[in-house]
Amino acid sequence: MKDKTVWIKADEGDWDERKGRITTGLESGTECVLVNADDVEKVRELGDIKVAAFASDNKSGADIVVIGKGGEGDGTKPMPPDFVGSLDITTAANLVEKGVKVAGYVVIRNKSYEEFAAELGKVCDYIITIGTDWQIIPLENLIANLQDKDVSIISGVQTSEEAKLALETMEHGSDGVLLDSDDPNQIKRTVAIAEQSGVEGIDLAVATVTKVEAVGMGDRVCVDTCNLMVRGEGMLVGSQSNGMFLIHSESEESPYVASRPFRVNAGAVHAYVRVGEKTRYLSELESGDEITIVDSGGNQRTGIVGRVKIERRPLMLVEAEVEGTIIKTILQNAETIKLVGKDGKPISVADIKEGDEVMVHFEDTARHFGMKVEETIIEK
Repeated sequence: MKDKTVWIKADEGDWDERKGRITTGLESGTECVLVNADDVEKVRELGDIKVAAFASDNKSGADIVVIGKGGEGDGTKPMPPDFVGSLDITTAANLVEKGVKVAGYVVIRNKSYEEFAAELGKVCDYIITIGTDWQIIPLENLIANLQDKDVSIISGVQTSEEAKLALETMEHGSDGVLLDSDDPNQIKRTVAIAEQSGVEGIDLAVATVTKVEAVGMGDRVCVDTCNLMVRGEGMLVGSQSNGMFLIHSESEESPYVASRPFRVNAGAVHAYVRVGEKTRYLSELESGDEITIVDSGGNQRTGIVGRVKIERRPLMLVEAEVEGTIIKTILQNAETIKLVGKDGKPISVADIKEGDEVMVHFEDTARHFGMKVEETIIEK
């Protein structure tokens, strides 16, 4: 499932009002801001963000040209019968032919405008729909009509609650939302909702520990992220790509060291770590890479690697049985390194023993260069 996006609508009011929305959007992590063509360069001076602009050409230098304001899309000009000869559709198609990224903008006043949005969406890269009386049915119809087209649907919303409905409609939901709000809290909440809407949960299973054994000195990887983790969160790590242990973050207080909720002391350099739908070696992670943070309920979110530390430390082998298969991982032998128990609570490797139950992710398929493959691969 692709990531959901948040756009900020900032085309009305005086510049100070528009600027306030734009800067809040920048600080909150929105992907794009929608402005009038004259504001494009002003936005670029505020920060690095994708800019969409209402225009009929690409002279403004916007990343995305938005067709429909002051035209057929918003009802300023009448739509032709059966949309044949539509100026908005023709303009959009001509720009796309020239390699310009184009969005269609339609205010859904009635069924005719809904059908017009579907036609305009067939030639655009994005279709933005604004509900005069926000309803879910037109969006459902648009998703159904455009599901086979290479177009992203952006729903106009005014609150984070409306955003949540739009992003979850018909399971897939819209690809993003255009938020029309001055409220910084609404903007921040909408971004948080979008971050979670595009991420599916991962299945976790309970494995029974069968061996815990010190194995000597080796190189282990500490992953410091740009994100704060809480109790129950960590990363999926293992010596086999199809069987990975949930290694807890250092968000717990310890008698020996202060908590470091941004850190997962993940394991030996050879181990795999789950990143999205793939796996990577712990030792190849670098600053700026994405990493997947998982909690004890299987919920996932994307984190960013801030720093990776590889140091020589005493190591411990942990083996466990899940669905008749033995899986393994090698961790640093220290009280602060923890797995996640069946009850969701962290268990230190210093205390773990045979018979304990821990949370793991297990697949019955192998992986090649981090991707699932249907072939026999034996990892011991």
